[in-house]
Amino acid sequence: MSAEQQVRTAQEAGRPAEPDAAHDAGRAFRTVEVPGAALAVTPVEPPAGDLPAALFVHGLGGSSDNWAELMAELAADVAGEALDLPGFGRSAPPLDGNLTLSGHVRAVIGYLERSGRGPVHLFGNSLGGAVSVRLAALRPDLVRSLTLISPALPELPPQASAWPTAVLAVPGVPALLRRRTAAGAVTAEQATENLLRLVYADTSGISPERREQAVAEYRRRLGLPYALQASVGSARGIVSAYTERGDQALWRQAAQVRVPVLLVYGLKDKLVSYRSARRACAAFADARLLVLPDSGHVAMMEHPHAVARAVRELLAEV
Repeated sequence: MSAEQQVRTAQEAGRPAEPDAAHDAGRAFRTVEVPGAALAVTPVEPPAGDLPAALFVHGLGGSSDNWAELMAELAADVAGEALDLPGFGRSAPPLDGNLTLSGHVRAVIGYLERSGRGPVHLFGNSLGGAVSVRLAALRPDLVRSLTLISPALPELPPQASAWPTAVLAVPGVPALLRRRTAAGAVTAEQATENLLRLVYADTSGISPERREQAVAEYRRRLGLPYALQASVGSARGIVSAYTERGDQALWRQAAQVRVPVLLVYGLKDKLVSYRSARRACAAFADARLLVLPDSGHVAMMEHPHAVARAVRELLAEV
């Protein structure tokens, strides 16, 4: 199936997109065919001036929209693009159903090779952070620097507040969630608020427009037949990656990264403990650390100004 056919299938599932470019909630994106998948990438507008290329990779259950605030902050510093991983945002699931960490890495490498934009300044949050670490270890030719915001690197045991996400990987749980949703036990507004409370330290600062967008996106995803399976498959992929040993072990791959790394952690992160920062700083050969006392799991959304300032310092060094 070509990228055009995948997008047409996605349209039939309720996604108003066109093969080459489309607009959604005021943001433009295009669909790019890579080996085994078709990825939605935003923005499509060429940047002003000769800026270094950057690529932004979201976390589990997220999309390229998670980077809107930070990309706006860095518009004068990098030529940024954000992609939707296979099965998330506006990207169709991969043809082979491979939602493992390595499957997502393959898709991002495919995009960088197809676009010819590498080496890039690579940004990753949560699952996207783990994807970025593995990519930088396997393909150092494609990466100039890493900015990792609450990266999903193995943390055993995980903190208690992260267990609900890990439970997604347990057989039987997805079917239960599907039945609860079908029965209307949880409204779109309630589900969205629960998610926001999980990833933000303080939801009071979220604008009404941002909340409305989040609810609308939840409803849209709810109508896609593959949405829950994409989250479940990727959650299982993270759990599997946490147990990998040898050359595929994520901490070992982190030690292989030689580009400059900016690590961003929030003290109020409910999914990735800030205690992981110490091990991360020791693992990467060239690391610098930003700890945000009032941030949760998505510092690029909650504190884009502070993150952008640290990124500019990193870019100046590179």
